[in-house]
Amino acid sequence: MKTAFEEIVSVEHIGKDENPFVLGELLAKACAEELPRAAKDKTRTLLLCVDMQRDFIEGGPLGVAGSVGDTERLTRFIYRNMTKITEIAASLDTHSPRQIFHQCWWRGADGQMPAPFTVITAKDVKEGRWRPLYEKEKSEEYLEYLETGGQKQLVIWPYHCIAGTAGFALENQFSNMIHFFSAARDAGLKKIVKGTLPATEFYGIVSPEYDPGGSYANRELLDDLKRCDKLVIAGEARDYCVAQSVLQICEAMEKEKKRPEIFIMEDCMSCVGPDAASVSAMYKEWSDKFSFRIVKSTEEFL
Repeated sequence: MKTAFEEIVSVEHIGKDENPFVLGELLAKACAEELPRAAKDKTRTLLLCVDMQRDFIEGGPLGVAGSVGDTERLTRFIYRNMTKITEIAASLDTHSPRQIFHQCWWRGADGQMPAPFTVITAKDVKEGRWRPLYEKEKSEEYLEYLETGGQKQLVIWPYHCIAGTAGFALENQFSNMIHFFSAARDAGLKKIVKGTLPATEFYGIVSPEYDPGGSYANRELLDDLKRCDKLVIAGEARDYCVAQSVLQICEAMEKEKKRPEIFIMEDCMSCVGPDAASVSAMYKEWSDKFSFRIVKSTEEFL
C-alpha cells in the first residue's frame, strides 16, 4: 500500500462531526494504488458492517460504549486485508420520528410521552398506562407478538438515525475507509437501508421483527450471501442489531447446500445493554449450533 492508514483514517476524529480528509482526494489516492480488481478474487469474501452510523458511536444519542475502539479496529482490519476482502456491505438504520419505538408514538394516562428506555408491554396498553397515537391495532398486535413469538420487549429508544440527519450518516472515518477500499479494489460497496416500517422494529439486516407475510425479507442480500465463500460480520450494537442480523442470516443459510463460512469479529462490536456476559453466552450457543467462528480482527482467518 502506497497510502498509509493514517492518511485515510484519523483515529482522534472517530465519532466526531469533523472529517479532516476530503473524499475526492481519498478516492484519487485509492485509484493510484493499482491493486488487483476484486472481480478477480478466487475466494469471495464479503464484509458485512451493521449500522456503523454516527448516532450509534459514543457521543451520539444512542451511542454504544466501546464503539470508538470498535471503529478503529474495524478500519484497521479493512486496511490490512484490502486485497482479501472482495466486497463490503454496510447497513443503514433508517428512521423517521413517528415510529413505534420513538416517544411521539405513545401517550401515558397523564398525557405525557414515555421517557427514553421505557419498556412498554401489551399489559400496559390493555390497562391504559400507555396508548398508541398511531396504528392502534398494529401496535397492539406487535406487542403481543414480541411477548410470545418474539421473546423481546418494546423499548422506547432515543430518537436516532433519522433519515437525512447527520446522525444517520455512516461514521466519518469508517466511511473514509470503505470508500477508499471500493475505489482501490474496483469493488462493490452496498448500502442496505433497513428500519423504515413504522409499526415494527427492524433490528436484523434480513427482515423486520414482525412480518407475518414475509413481504420485507431482503432476498437480494440472501442470494448474494449464497455466492460468497466467506462472510465476516462486525458493527453495532452486539446485543441488538448485530445479534439479530447474525441469527437471521444463520437461520436463512442453514438449509442452503452452499453457504459461506461465517466469522464474527467480537472485538469490532459492543453491547448497548449491561449484560455482556449473557450476550457472549448467546453467541457461543449460536456458534455451536450454526458452526460459525468467533474471532478477533487481529487474527489471520481470511
